[in-house]
Amino acid sequence: QVTLVESGGGLVQAGGSLSLACAASGSRFPIDTMGWYRQAPGKQRELVASISSGSRTNYAHSVEGRFTISRDNAKNTVYLQMNSLKPEDTAVYYCNVETIGEYWRRTNYWGQGTQVTVSS
Repeated sequence: QVTLVESGGGLVQAGGSLSLACAASGSRFPIDTMGWYRQAPGKQRELVASISSGSRTNYAHSVEGRFTISRDNAKNTVYLQMNSLKPEDTAVYYCNVETIGEYWRRTNYWGQGTQVTVSS
């Protein structure tokens, strides 16, 4: 059973910064892509940023230039540095990791979510 433990959420004023971390444990297979998603009340969950095993990154247009995703493979941990935060960034942020096993089977695992609130 793969477990993801998130940390770093909280309340911050507009223009401030927060850093999120997510550590994965218990995986039988190598971790491929890692990423962060977010969901605001009444809205669909959306991809914020992802990073491949080769450290290729992808960002939502709304956060590009403000957020930075990174990973430490030795620690099985993915990070999200969030700068210049806006009230529109307020949401529950979810960590996601994808493993690849036998016959190229892909399996996704989710963290429990951490609240990020940006006040004006």
